[in-house]
Amino acid sequence: MISAHAGDFVWRAGGAIALATSRGERAKVVCLSYGERGESAKAWRAGKTLEEIKAIRREEAENAAAELGAEIEFLDAGDYPLVESQELVDRLVRVYRDVVPDVVLTHPLADPYNGDHPAAARMALQARVLAQAIGYEAPGEPLGAPPVFFFEPHQPEQCDFKPEVLLDITPVFDKKRKAMECLPAQQHMWDYYTDLAKRRGVQLKRNAGPNLGLAHDTMGEAYMRLYPQVTDVLS
Repeated sequence: MISAHAGDFVWRAGGAIALATSRGERAKVVCLSYGERGESAKAWRAGKTLEEIKAIRREEAENAAAELGAEIEFLDAGDYPLVESQELVDRLVRVYRDVVPDVVLTHPLADPYNGDHPAAARMALQARVLAQAIGYEAPGEPLGAPPVFFFEPHQPEQCDFKPEVLLDITPVFDKKRKAMECLPAQQHMWDYYTDLAKRRGVQLKRNAGPNLGLAHDTMGEAYMRLYPQVTDVLS
């Protein structure tokens, strides 16, 4: 999972991560930055230094990842702006070769509100392709073709995002909420993403069976799929 900032993975894909780890699967989050410049306003207003803010955001993200059962790695590449580079792409190639992911989660390729997000996505996708190349100089075996899922951005309508895949995260939503609460730097997001999970849960139920008007408490996350689904059964 490639996250531009230290909190993105929690809001957007915390449920998917918690589901995977609850099944005993390995989940690894790579944070390209701490979100220290653009997503830490409270700490700046409190007079914290840049290094103090990085330490705060790192600890928050580590605590959130622990709640979700995930590993986490920080590349400390800076934010606002997150500058794309071949060095960062190479570091992601090495992560892919090490983890050998079954799926890759990252940001959509469009976000007019935050250029760091599509920058992270472009590097994540380039690194995935390079990790497949047998001649690319990096440890490990060439990667296969893990599907890529774009998680939901904060303002989906402005980012050309359509909820093509609805994931039922009801069994692990309490874990996601606890992980969100590990991020007091962005406390205003807690209820926003709880409400969003409720809305996506309603849509999930509506797309999974008859609309009987029954009360339910399903919680969901939405994703877009970049590459075609490969199957021998339409379902």
